[in-house]
Amino acid sequence: MFVLELTYTEPIERVEALIEDHVAWLDAGFADGVFLASGRKNPRDGGVILAVGDDRAEVERLAAADPFVTGGVCVYRITEFAATKTAPALAPYREAPRQP
Repeated sequence: MFVLELTYTEPIERVEALIEDHVAWLDAGFADGVFLASGRKNPRDGGVILAVGDDRAEVERLAAADPFVTGGVCVYRITEFAATKTAPALAPYREAPRQP
């Protein structure tokens, strides 16, 4: 599982100009079953996406295709983790801890 943290690098007006394309990109990620949750940070200086996948490189490619990235208004920090304990609704995404 991955936590994708977006941090805006430009004024919010530039971000807002790309919001429609960003939301369409998010919708595609949800439709593909990659995104589980997304939303704005508070204060509004970026956002967070919870994603699933087995391939970090693929998640990095997906993030690089975000219109916010291609439009030059944000950067991503991607954190991979093993979701070994979850709420019941997220049980299908539980992972066994990886052995070193």
